[in-house]
Amino acid sequence: MLKKKSAKLLSFDAFAKTEEEVRIRTNTGGIITISCILVTLYLLLNEWSQFNSVITSPQLVVDRDRNLKLELNLDISFPNISCDLINLDIMDESGELQLDLLDSTFIKTRLDPQGNPLDNDNNVADTDADLVIGVDDLTKNGEKRLKEILAKDPDYCGSCYGSQDQTENESKSKDQKICCQTCNDVRDSYLNAGWAFFDGAQIEQCENEGYVAKINKHLEEGCRIKGQALLNRIQGNIHFAPGKSYSNYKAKGSTHRHDTSLYDKVKKMNFNHIIHHLSFGKSIDKVGKNDLKDYSDRKKFSINPLDDRKVIVKDFNPAFHQFSYYTKIVPTRYEFLDEKISSIETAQFSATYHSRPIQGGTDEDHPTTFHSRGGIPGLFFFFEMSPIKVINKEHHFRTWSSFLLNCITSIGSVLAVGTVFDKIFYRAQKTLKAKKSK
Repeated sequence: MLKKKSAKLLSFDAFAKTEEEVRIRTNTGGIITISCILVTLYLLLNEWSQFNSVITSPQLVVDRDRNLKLELNLDISFPNISCDLINLDIMDESGELQLDLLDSTFIKTRLDPQGNPLDNDNNVADTDADLVIGVDDLTKNGEKRLKEILAKDPDYCGSCYGSQDQTENESKSKDQKICCQTCNDVRDSYLNAGWAFFDGAQIEQCENEGYVAKINKHLEEGCRIKGQALLNRIQGNIHFAPGKSYSNYKAKGSTHRHDTSLYDKVKKMNFNHIIHHLSFGKSIDKVGKNDLKDYSDRKKFSINPLDDRKVIVKDFNPAFHQFSYYTKIVPTRYEFLDEKISSIETAQFSATYHSRPIQGGTDEDHPTTFHSRGGIPGLFFFFEMSPIKVINKEHHFRTWSSFLLNCITSIGSVLAVGTVFDKIFYRAQKTLKAKKSK
């Protein structure tokens, strides 16, 4: 019975044993064996390297975070326009306006004609010739002057120079009078009336507060702007334009305009620009194992395609050029294996550039292209949000199961191929010896 059972088991043996006396060792077999060992070690090391490597795989999903705000990060230099004239506004299709952002969340650095930073006026004496110019600083200077005037004349009521009707002031009480006490008040009154303010010359409040002298002193300078803002995740535009902005909601359809009177009068300024950095969403400090601490490293991932872009127009009239970038923003989330940084919500974008003279006419490079007349000079970023989000998730290239399976497969494959080569060389050697013996 035992012999019959063992006979049946022998029939299932897939690893037939070669008799000891017919096993022959050859030099060729030794070379093939050493080669197989080296190849196997190389493949196993490669599998181990892939098992320890981390890759990022993209995944597309519908963006459900439409109510969240999107961060805007920018750092832009304008070599040929003063910080006193440039203004930044954000508008979107919801009707929300963010006006005069440069006087709140952004840092403005004055530049000389060569692009080098100048000392801010905050570091110099507070005199008539060196007063800080800007909406906030102009208000402070006006309040300081106003306190001095009211201390001498409590009934002082500044003239609005015809921009408002002040003829009935004498019959009104002190609280009901229409007065323009400061340069800022006069400028706002001019804007509401739709009048050109220019540099405030011959306006007593502006002359006394040093506004006129200061703004004319800075006309030859440039400006670098750096800061952050929040955007609604809908379609809109970010624009830099000359002069203080104002909106007339009383007009039919409401209008948003800029007082470009001084810019148009000077005619030697323009919106040539250098985009040091422009991004949407949180800054990426880590993508995979790559440390992205500066702009140059970020560019490797093509998420900020406008970084270090320089646009200089040198045609006959660069002052009246409008520069536009049309950006398509794709919300992006990076998910990391690192426990310290589990995920980062940011955004990628693509951009298309276009420029045109606002005075209209044919394009010099393309004679068949005609530009319409209208608009204001400036730098515009039109943005549009994608409804699709990209999730870049980090994971190991190999799992434990695939690693073990690939190791076993590599060893078995190398041994099988080595066996075939050994048989071929052994039979070839036997055939050659047989021919020589004859």
